[in-house]
Amino acid sequence: MTPSDASIETAKFCALAPIIPVLVVEDASIARPLAEALVAGGLPVLEVTLRTNAALEVIREMAQVEGGVVGAGTLLTPQDVRDATQAGARFGVSPGATNRLLDACEAHDLPVLPGAATASEAMALLERGYSVQKFFPAEANGGVTALKAIGAPIPQVRFCPTGGVSLDNAPDYLALSNTLCAGGSWVAPKDLVAQRDWAAIEALAQEAAALPRP
Repeated sequence: MTPSDASIETAKFCALAPIIPVLVVEDASIARPLAEALVAGGLPVLEVTLRTNAALEVIREMAQVEGGVVGAGTLLTPQDVRDATQAGARFGVSPGATNRLLDACEAHDLPVLPGAATASEAMALLERGYSVQKFFPAEANGGVTALKAIGAPIPQVRFCPTGGVSLDNAPDYLALSNTLCAGGSWVAPKDLVAQRDWAAIEALAQEAAALPRP
């Protein structure tokens, strides 16, 4: 998959909902009901971070949920790309970008949201062909003000800001012309997941799905 094709695919995913839930799941047995609650609430695109031993099994389970589009987050190595692809991930997300990682995504036909935090990083990815990127960590790198400033000289790049995004500040990010969607973990808080309160999580998803975009 070429970088331009990858960007087209990731743009399609980003267009499905204003928020992509960022999920850290320890127990694969709750993967399906969690995904079903989020999808039912209007958030079909799910990022499962590879930060737990259960992550790949979680991806396998969530990939079987009707209407869901499941991706793997925290891709760091070519092995991560191989494992995520085999588990059924339809896209990948990385906190940054290296040539080895991008080579692997392209070789495995895995659309990827590569991370960028500066204008130079965004330009380097754009030069390679990636016009859809993850702005990370968003709040730590200046938040809405910084992302707006980067967009002025580099309007060709569109972003999914992630990291410190909340229900309170998400509308400000989504109002930017260079923001396609945003990533957030608040729609599946640990306490509600632990309680298996799927109705409450669905309600949070509905609230996030209703956030306006230009």
